[in-house]
Amino acid sequence: MSQELWQESALTLAERIKHGEVSSREVAQAHLDRIEAVNRAINAVVEIRPDEVLAAADQADAQQRSGAPLGVFHGVPFTVKTNIDVAGYATTSGSLKLKDVMASRDSATVRRMKEAGALVLGRTNMPDLGQRINTQSSLYGDTHNPWKRGLTAAGSSGGEGAALAAGLSPIGLGNDIGGSLRNPAFANGITSIKPSRGRVPQINETAEGLFPLSAQVMLAQGPMARRVADVRAGLEVIMGSDPSDPLSVSVPYAGAPAAKRVALVAEPVGGTTHPAIAEGVRIAGRALEAAGYHVEEVTVPGLEELYINWIQFIMATAEHTAAYQERVMGEDGLRFLELTGGGISLTSEDLHNMHLKHFELASLWKSFMVDYPLIVGPTWTQFPFPLNYDIESAENAFEVITNMRFVLPANALGLPAACVPTGVSDGLPLGAQIIGDMFRDDLCLEAAQVIEDAVGIITPIDPRA
Repeated sequence: MSQELWQESALTLAERIKHGEVSSREVAQAHLDRIEAVNRAINAVVEIRPDEVLAAADQADAQQRSGAPLGVFHGVPFTVKTNIDVAGYATTSGSLKLKDVMASRDSATVRRMKEAGALVLGRTNMPDLGQRINTQSSLYGDTHNPWKRGLTAAGSSGGEGAALAAGLSPIGLGNDIGGSLRNPAFANGITSIKPSRGRVPQINETAEGLFPLSAQVMLAQGPMARRVADVRAGLEVIMGSDPSDPLSVSVPYAGAPAAKRVALVAEPVGGTTHPAIAEGVRIAGRALEAAGYHVEEVTVPGLEELYINWIQFIMATAEHTAAYQERVMGEDGLRFLELTGGGISLTSEDLHNMHLKHFELASLWKSFMVDYPLIVGPTWTQFPFPLNYDIESAENAFEVITNMRFVLPANALGLPAACVPTGVSDGLPLGAQIIGDMFRDDLCLEAAQVIEDAVGIITPIDPRA
């Protein structure tokens, strides 16, 4: 039985449009209809302009009929998190107080997606300034997990994750300073990659002030989709140096052959891991082993120190951004920062030691990854929590951060990390995170493809009660 257009992958849609099997207008309308039908149940897409979407689709169809060269995603709609500049749209970052901050031009990632033929379908929800791991926005309201209403879709790219899982969009853009591309991938049962530091440009024209230290070291822009092949194609489209970002670099996607050795970390130190989550990681390990990888459950060095190093980088920025946050964030976002000690200041000696420790840990992992080019573990160590849970108490807030601890090393060290589903347990997705050495995004996605081939695709789904 043939699939509905909204169920197809981005690359499949691009091929069908290219060969005239379907029109871009038909694809766009199918996704607009899907948004109309189910978005009210999850509140993932927060702004759409149907007339503009269909006009762009008509232009794509005219170009296809003309015989002109077509891009990788020609005629395919994509969604964009609301903290990424899209010309003519407000870059709200989920905050009511930023609802009128208009972007006059596209960010580099959006521009490159458009140059590859894709067309903007809509904007997706996020928590205020991306400062929670739970997508509840003072401007747009709550995003519900499509697997179970009332649970978090994670964050901060939670609207994007939920939209992809429910078939509202075939591919989208998000960003990640503490798992924000990977947390929603796990919670919603989709695929994503946090690219290596500098691989993808990431400066917004609308951003207030300089790019802070924590962002320079730990933030990355990246693609999200339901299939690994779409994520890889999205990464290859948006990567490369751009004049807007002095930290961006052009490095080939593929590197030299590497040993197929995997360090499996099913239950990372620093807290408990749900047995089903650990089994989801071991499912990934068995899939890789069956494909010829040498997989060992081993202790990865420096994990707890890396958790602390990530927190220190966040704290180093927090003191200098506190006034801005207090001015523009909603009450719930400020509550989460208060519960997690957002006002802690670091001395110059603290900062000096933080950088020394950062270099020491990077050296430690560099040596470890000579023997184990890939590290595979969980994204979260527990299942998604209920909405509002993270702001009910300090204990809950720290529990949520502890739950996502294994995403932090990749941010602290600027390493690539891909996420891929590994099945379903008790009605919720399982998954694995694959961390590689710097600029070995290709190895991460190659392993993710092996796992996807073994396990299968678990989305899109209809939102569930």
